[in-house]
Formats: sequence, structure tokens, C-alpha cells
Amino acid sequence: MPEISRFYGIIIRMFDPDHPPPHFHAIYAEHEALITIQPIAVHQGSLPARALSLVLEWAAVHQAELLANWNALRAGRAPAKITPLK
Repeated sequence: MPEISRFYGIIIRMFDPDHPPPHFHAIYAEHEALITIQPIAVHQGSLPARALSLVLEWAAVHQAELLANWNALRAGRAPAKITPLK
């Protein structure tokens, strides 16, 4: 599962290939959430409130890049790294 970003102890990954809807996985310590890209929302799992807030903020800024990575993976191409939240 390629890691596409990492910030504040949160790891963002996408599986190759993965099931619809378009989404990414956010991992923080022992917590994991599956976040859909359109709309940006928690689909499964959970994160602590502060970590979830950071992930949602980051995803809103990088929504187009996330969708491009989803499409790249579905086409058999490697995803691009995405700038972490600063």
C-alpha cells in the first residue's frame, strides 16, 4: 500500500488497486479511517478528533491530487507523493 503523505504522525496511504468509492486510508497510532475523496468524509473506521480534523483539512486542499492518485492506481500507475500539511 503506497504511502502518499505523512504529517503530524498521520500516515496517508492508498491501496493498489482498491474497491470503490474513491478513498484513502489515514492511519494514526492504532487508529485507522477510510476517507472518501468525493465527498471528503469518513467512510469507515475512526481517528481521534484532532487527527481527523487535520486529515480532513489536508484532504480538502489536495482533493484533486487525491483523485488523480486514485485514478493512477486504478490504471496500474504509481501514485504521486502529496505535500504534507504544515
